[in-house]
Amino acid sequence: MPLTTQARPTTYWLEHAWLGTHAEPGVTVDTADGRITAVRTGTDTPPPGATTLRGLTLPGLANTHSHAFHRALRGIVQVGTGTFWTWREVMYSVADRLTPDTYYALARAAYAEMALAGITCVGEFHYLHHAPGGTRYDDPNAMGEALIAAAADAGIRITLLDTAYLSAGFGAPPDHHQLRFCDGTAERWAERADALKERAHARIGAAIHSVRAVPAGQLGTVADWARERQAPLHVHLSEQTAENDACREAHGCTPARLLADHGALGSRTTAVHATHLTTEDIELLGGSRTGVCMCPTTERDLADGIGPAARLQGRGSPLSLGSDSHAVIDLLEEARAMELDERLRTRTRGHWTAAALLRAATADGHAALGWDDAGALETGALADLTTIALDSVRTAGPPPRLAAETAVFAASAADVRHTVVAGRQIVRDGVHTLVPDVPTALAESIAAVRG
Repeated sequence: MPLTTQARPTTYWLEHAWLGTHAEPGVTVDTADGRITAVRTGTDTPPPGATTLRGLTLPGLANTHSHAFHRALRGIVQVGTGTFWTWREVMYSVADRLTPDTYYALARAAYAEMALAGITCVGEFHYLHHAPGGTRYDDPNAMGEALIAAAADAGIRITLLDTAYLSAGFGAPPDHHQLRFCDGTAERWAERADALKERAHARIGAAIHSVRAVPAGQLGTVADWARERQAPLHVHLSEQTAENDACREAHGCTPARLLADHGALGSRTTAVHATHLTTEDIELLGGSRTGVCMCPTTERDLADGIGPAARLQGRGSPLSLGSDSHAVIDLLEEARAMELDERLRTRTRGHWTAAALLRAATADGHAALGWDDAGALETGALADLTTIALDSVRTAGPPPRLAAETAVFAASAADVRHTVVAGRQIVRDGVHTLVPDVPTALAESIAAVRG
């Protein structure tokens, strides 16, 4: 049954539960209609009929930034040397071969891998809209609908961040690869995005691919579309110094300033990467409560650099996490990498507690994707749960009171035992209940789009 099928009332007994500040032993969670209806502590043994989840149970993890088709790049782009820009050419070669059917199969497999990693909600930064050459499909949103269907059939939630991508650079028309991404103008992008409909497992947001891909005069159109719908707005920001240099040459300011001047920053906006920022940029983002999504495994894979996450949060920007290019799909690795990268840069330890890193991976990630009713184990919240084993070779040994520190700094996606979405178990004892052979699904769907 896909996620759109309503789950029956279920009671879960959590051996240990993360309640936001501490790991609590013996917690019972009742669910109905996809939500948590009661949380009871002090239950030392499972109540009759309850499903037992042994380990540490967290709110479901939110993967705030994903490009599903990049999963086909894993391994092949790690050969040799190069930069982001040479990596991008390999990425284009995969994008050129995707169809709605092959995209559905690849995304379903990638989202199933996410469920196995404890991810219950994904933010899909979607710009692969049209057929090769830019021809529209009979359904102009066929590719986006394929992603929405893939998420349902993999058992997770999705925020489809439909992306405006109009230019190859400041004043440059899209190249032959980018014609698939391009609607021509922001107005035509908005008309197509208007046809996308939300459903139980899917919400619709907007994205500005980057300030180099959307002309300055059209940034406001995308921002206004999101504002009118109170929808999330995401944007790749200052991922490379070359973008900053080109923006200054074209507009005499940084990308962050350009976004601010066109009304694209604010509490519903999430800047992705934000790697190379000035002090003024940090003030603009923090002062406007613009969120920032860090993607450390991709940022280090592409040699982009280490973003000023601690300074951004200190100035008021909520932080979230994403697996982006899917060099790995492991939100626990993203969480600890944010802390460990900051340690390397500053040569000091302890910039974030385990609790703060878990909040970035759960509540703040969901908020960035427009799911404010997820990310906490409390009555009324969406019944999305992730259970991490505390008895694996990575996690055995520490006392249960340090379960959060163990999860963040020692565990990996391989330690996820159970994933519950909308009250229904999607992963049971490390096995996906809807996609029984995820490795084969990945191998076959990737083979179909590789040259």
